Amino acid sequence: MVKLARRGSEDSRRWRGGGDALTAVTFDFTHTLVHSPHLAEIYSEVLRRHGLVARVRDVEREIRTVWREFSCLADPWRDRFTAHPRGARGWWYRFLVRLCESLELDEPSRFAGAELYDRFVQAESWEVFPDVVPTLESLRGRGLRLGLVSNWDHRLPRVLANLGLDRHFEAVEYSSGCGIEKPHPGIFQRCLASLKVLPAHALHVGDSAVEDVEGALAVGMRAMRVDRLDMRSHLGEIIAPMLDGRSGVSDG
Repeated sequence: MVKLARRGSEDSRRWRGGGDALTAVTFDFTHTLVHSPHLAEIYSEVLRRHGLVARVRDVEREIRTVWREFSCLADPWRDRFTAHPRGARGWWYRFLVRLCESLELDEPSRFAGAELYDRFVQAESWEVFPDVVPTLESLRGRGLRLGLVSNWDHRLPRVLANLGLDRHFEAVEYSSGCGIEKPHPGIFQRCLASLKVLPAHALHVGDSAVEDVEGALAVGMRAMRVDRLDMRSHLGEIIAPMLDGRSGVSDG
């Protein structure tokens, strides 16, 4: 497998594979196209309104810890959200309970869990990275088909619509919709089937070395990792070398 990387940025972004002309690009969602810059503030605010007080910096730290803990328990052969007896709402409430345990707070009410679940459907809870829309429009303008492959629950289509991103994608596959999670090959294969493209003609872009890069490579796609903590990362700039002179895709 060929590995290509820009000089001085090997740790922050990479692309692998190559050969056939690209006809499609698929993307991860969270931390690739969007992020929630006020995540800890929203959690802290809702908890406080329901009688549980925690400092924002503590919430921010423990959210990351609990998320890693839950991710280690995830089975890619089963979507974590639909596998929960109470579905996605139940999974996220359990996440909130564990977060409060880590913060040494009392158990949160189900009303707090319901409010947080609904808050993260709203556009105000998210921020689209500034390079996303120009990049998506540029890729579509070059005739590439675009897809989304994400480990998300059934709220994702509404979140996409609320952010105005839904119009850019011809195919959207998310774990709760197909019952499996990245890096399981099936979720990538479903997206490729919807786009009607072969794996060798598709590139997947995401922030996870395992879920995105290894998952896509396993089905024969090309893969690129983007690190949004690296302020130099720009989707359009890092995808361009795949299109110009290496992939056989031309303007127009």
